[in-house]
Amino acid sequence: MFSGTGKTTMRSAAWRISLWATLAFACGTMVVFVFLHRFVSQDIQRRSDAWLSGEVAVLGDVAVRTPKDRLYRRVVGEVAELASREVPNKLPSSKGENDSVFFLQTAPDGSLALWVGTGNGAAQLDAVHHLKSTPDAPSDLLVAGFEIPFRVATTSVGDGSRIYLGLSERDELRLLRNLRFRFFLLWLAIVFIGSAIVFLTTRRMLGHVRKITEAASRIGESDLSSRVPVTKRNDEISQLASTLNIMLDRIENSIHQLHTITDSLAHDLRSPLTAVRAKLEMALIKDGGARCEETDGVVAAIEELDRLSEFLNRSLDVAEAKADALRLDRTAINLDSLLRVMVDLYEPSMSEKGLSVKLRSNGPTEILADAALVHRMIANLFDNELKHLPPSSTVTVSLHSVEEVAHLLLEDDGPGFGEELCAHVFERNVKGPKSKGHGLGLAFVEAVVRAHGGSIEASNRHEGGARLKITLPLALESDRRHSRSLALSAH
Repeated sequence: MFSGTGKTTMRSAAWRISLWATLAFACGTMVVFVFLHRFVSQDIQRRSDAWLSGEVAVLGDVAVRTPKDRLYRRVVGEVAELASREVPNKLPSSKGENDSVFFLQTAPDGSLALWVGTGNGAAQLDAVHHLKSTPDAPSDLLVAGFEIPFRVATTSVGDGSRIYLGLSERDELRLLRNLRFRFFLLWLAIVFIGSAIVFLTTRRMLGHVRKITEAASRIGESDLSSRVPVTKRNDEISQLASTLNIMLDRIENSIHQLHTITDSLAHDLRSPLTAVRAKLEMALIKDGGARCEETDGVVAAIEELDRLSEFLNRSLDVAEAKADALRLDRTAINLDSLLRVMVDLYEPSMSEKGLSVKLRSNGPTEILADAALVHRMIANLFDNELKHLPPSSTVTVSLHSVEEVAHLLLEDDGPGFGEELCAHVFERNVKGPKSKGHGLGLAFVEAVVRAHGGSIEASNRHEGGARLKITLPLALESDRRHSRSLALSAH
């Protein structure tokens, strides 16, 4: 279950990283193209303006030097026609006419004196008349009937007339359009290849992280002696694995020291308690005929010693569980069968106190857990009900599984949890005002559930009474095979 979750996390992280990297790369290349497009556009326009300025100067010089006779229109017109043919990469019109360049000369009164180009030049003359000024540098000219503007250069002739040479921006726009189209294809190819490289690289890198995560998860669940894999490359991933292994060494040493301390403490405390209990039992046997008051005192002392021993064991177990240091011997357990055994075991005691217990189960439910701890956990739950429920109460135990989780629900119709205790029932030494226990029962239950990767919730029922909801992960097929292999190796 964890590995699957880890894969999903890794895959989404790889996609997320590659997506952001691709987005940044795409935006960066697009910005570069915008500047490149602007530079090329300005350079093409600069070259066009240079050609227009040079040609209009030549035509003006020819117009000044040519006598104003019958050959003037023919000479100047042929020179203008030759100039129009010098336009490089000119896009021909659909009619085969030269509609990309025009030559126009106006008379001193503004009428059309000479025209070279497609049509009669009336539209061009009208557009020239609407120019707000006659700049020295080439400028744009919008002509009616033409979607694409002309770039026009002008010069004056000595007799008061003016010469206009116009060049359509169609060829320039076609070149820029082809440039944009080819860059767009190149941009798509670069972005796709770049995103694939980033994704594969990120996926490979996160694959090493996933292996480290899965190994660390197995170490935390079962064996502290295992270590995460270390790659041969001296990179950040290898350093992370080495750092985790060093940290695991320290954790293993700390847990070993904790076990040593708790074992020594348990031994040092249990030994005198056992010795005192043995002496009390011997005294009880020897003084079998003594007065009833003395016998009752010895029996009460033995019971107090038993309670003290139980308190000691629970305190140590809760302390180890809170420190994630419980020693778990995981095996496949049928929780349904265990609950039926425990209900049969506690039913006489509950009936004696006037309590009834009901079990509702959907059938066999296997979990991978420590059988002894789960047994003690359920025993604590039933003991808790025996101690705190008034007579004529009913305890209902429900068991069912959803997807990969087992749900154990314990409900009763008693007084429920006090408002001030409901949020703290799983803390150590927390108990009700009428409780005679040590406040460790539910703390131990919560510690065992958490050690097995589950969760527990406490609440009050709307109808009255307490509710405890426990969730534990089900045993997967791989867990069952691992449990069987460990059992076989133990034999």
